[in-house]
Amino acid sequence: MLNITHLSVAYGPVRALTDVALHVAAGEIVTLLGANGAGKTSLLRAISGLTPATRGSIQLEGTELTRLPPAQIVRHGLAHCPEGRRIFPELTVAENLDLGAYCRPTDPAAKRANLACAFAYFPVLAERRQQKAGTLSGGEQQMLALGRALMSSPKLITLDEPSLGLAPRMVDLLFDIIRQINRAQRTTVLLVEQNANEALLHADRGYVLENGQITLSGTATELRGNPRVQAAYLGV
Repeated sequence: MLNITHLSVAYGPVRALTDVALHVAAGEIVTLLGANGAGKTSLLRAISGLTPATRGSIQLEGTELTRLPPAQIVRHGLAHCPEGRRIFPELTVAENLDLGAYCRPTDPAAKRANLACAFAYFPVLAERRQQKAGTLSGGEQQMLALGRALMSSPKLITLDEPSLGLAPRMVDLLFDIIRQINRAQRTTVLLVEQNANEALLHADRGYVLENGQITLSGTATELRGNPRVQAAYLGV
């Protein structure tokens, strides 16, 4: 579904990514591990068109994304849940969800079905649909960000640090829902996550990004058993 080759990203003279190559097959959950500053967020921003690539190719189901604006990329079936949630705090929960469908218009019936799906996964959003999003807890705001992504009927969701700042119980709930979305909705997931234990527990495969380059890749089981991954990311 997603194929990235020779991807480089720079911010002026600072190189964030160098010759990155990875792929994500339809139906997979693939996680990207790495320390702060390794380039993980830059990679997701490049995929979604928010940060231009200086070199390389990003293809979604064969469509080249590197020259497309973000709105067109959403229309091709990609939804990006950014780090920090980036909800609209002064808008209601319902208005935030409605904006999730803005770049990928669908017929009213499909839009209602997507909204019902978001409320089924996150019942608290239905209860608080007329509440301002900025008054929600951190966990509820993360639910809203993920629910907003579902409103665009995505084929692929990229998640940037979804568990950041959440209580352990909320982290477990969130990852259970991500797995349900992957299975029930047949939605492919590319996940950036500092909680490597949780990420590898739910992922099919993974990559390790260090200093802007892919240094390791393998199945989740292989990465969990790798001494380098254990020492750097799993606390073993």
